[in-house]
Amino acid sequence: MQKKVFPLHDETKTELLGAVLSGICRPDTTIYLTGDLGAGKTTMTRGFIRARGYNGVVKSPTYTLVEEYQTGKTFVYHFDLYRVNDPEELEMMGIRDYFSPYSIRIVEWPSKGEGLLPEADLEVHLEIIGNTRNAVVTGLTEKGCAVVESMVFPKTL
Repeated sequence: MQKKVFPLHDETKTELLGAVLSGICRPDTTIYLTGDLGAGKTTMTRGFIRARGYNGVVKSPTYTLVEEYQTGKTFVYHFDLYRVNDPEELEMMGIRDYFSPYSIRIVEWPSKGEGLLPEADLEVHLEIIGNTRNAVVTGLTEKGCAVVESMVFPKTL
């Protein structure tokens, strides 16, 4: 397991973290996003998706459960499982179909899909500490550890 901690002093830094991850992650990667409500999970995802060249609106899939973004030949699926009451709901929506070798999956509230979701390559835990935030990025697989090892977060913008 490989782990790095990055300070996120504002929304711009949170989006930048997503952009840094986006530049390193390749298709067939699963990222779990954890943290309290308002910690910046969707903001980080927006930075990730925009860095891949997507210019449209990136919104939280709180009510739709999943938003799909095509970036070149890769699909990025952004899941928000906050409103899921039973993991079987994910089976009924065909969640396994989204986990292809040609996609990147970003999953908010992955604990709601426990037992049905595949193992994550990376976990990004966003924590609020007073007036600031930290991102704890952990590689959980060989692929994920390689991503964490190669992450460099600019000190200034």
